[in-house]
Amino acid sequence: MTYTQIAFLALALSVISDGFLTKSRMLTRRSFWTSYAIILPFQLLTNWWLTSRDIVTYNPDVIIGWRIASAPVEDLVFGFALILGILQLWSYWGKKL
Repeated sequence: MTYTQIAFLALALSVISDGFLTKSRMLTRRSFWTSYAIILPFQLLTNWWLTSRDIVTYNPDVIIGWRIASAPVEDLVFGFALILGILQLWSYWGKKL
């Protein structure tokens, strides 16, 4: 699997989980989008720092090649999926305790 495929699979699983498994509906909450707006600049800064200094490199054969802040766009997609997944699980488990 390529990184692009993994990133978009993770996104799909997070969105499906949000709507149907945990039913947390994070994507419909203003608080989620506010928290993501706070996290995103730090994600971009970290991605830029790591990739512009060749600390982290990517095989061009496994990414689509579009870059934002010198990191592949797949990093933003995968990061979004991780943030969505963690916040919905936190919300879900918080209701169970």
